Amino acid sequence: MTVIIDTAKKSKEVIGYYNPKVWKEKGLKWTLGLLSITAVIAMFVLMFIWSSEPEPFDVIKNAREMTGIKESENLVNGAVTAATLSHMMSTLLDKSGGYLENDKLPPGVIMDDIPSWEFGVLTHIRDLSLSLRDDLSRSQSQSVENKYLVSAQTFFNIDSKSWMIPSAEGEYNKGRKKVDAYLQQLTKGKAQFFARADNLRSLLNQIQKRLGSLSQNLSASVVQKRVNTDLAGDNAATSSSTSTSEIVVKTDWMKIDNVFYEARGQTWAILHILKAIEYDFRSVLKQKNALASIQQIIRELEMAQASVWSPVILNGSGFGFVTNHSLVMASYISRANAALIDLRDLLKNG
Repeated sequence: MTVIIDTAKKSKEVIGYYNPKVWKEKGLKWTLGLLSITAVIAMFVLMFIWSSEPEPFDVIKNAREMTGIKESENLVNGAVTAATLSHMMSTLLDKSGGYLENDKLPPGVIMDDIPSWEFGVLTHIRDLSLSLRDDLSRSQSQSVENKYLVSAQTFFNIDSKSWMIPSAEGEYNKGRKKVDAYLQQLTKGKAQFFARADNLRSLLNQIQKRLGSLSQNLSASVVQKRVNTDLAGDNAATSSSTSTSEIVVKTDWMKIDNVFYEARGQTWAILHILKAIEYDFRSVLKQKNALASIQQIIRELEMAQASVWSPVILNGSGFGFVTNHSLVMASYISRANAALIDLRDLLKNG
């Protein structure tokens, strides 16, 4: 039996197999594929790292570090509140991944939980800066505003999604520096901070409204029928448009985690603000016998900051088989809000 081998055809196959041009094309495809896989893996790793929420900080220790005042010395009145405002903004800008809400490139652009957390913190940075500008740093309505606080409050109110000129990060950093300048004035006795019961009530009233809204938004993770109480308590009250006696509310399924993390951000900020208030308004709180009240509110907010062990925010029904993280958060916030209302009344009537 004779076997005939077509050597010419075989040599062409061999030459084609080892052809540098063919190998170059295959190598390019493999390289591009490997780079794409590496980029995707790196993006998910960054998303995991950047998704961690900043830990709470010690407001008194932070104030001493920023002012250089030793533990054996008393902090000037208002220093803890101003230093807390500055450090909250620093945390927003310098945390893992930096400020993400205005990112236009991956992985930041496809993340929504931490940007929602950032907006929650930013909400109370803006509220506190306005309170400092309008009330806490002024003795009365006709007194002159502090120029640094005026600038800070203006810088903090730029659109949180602005990324071109000016960028949100740049404006927020300018505002933080203005708060630092006010803090230095306080330390040197060249600026004022008035720890009065009426000023504190005004600040707590704003916080109470935020908590009430948060509780309602979180509770709307499940379908609810609510009685319309918009005009309750005033027979002469009117509204711009008519509404039904019952309102059906339900948070969109795709926004449940956003609402949850915005609530986490707001409670994180309120927790630090109340700790600063506990120190700077201690004499007022003692006189009104209200220290225990604010400490209970702080405890409720600390519970709201407990670690979330689930990889996703679950949305079970009220008494269903699966938990509902939004309702758990709403429970802590509602208790804190109720205690805050009592504290505000105590400051007024106590």
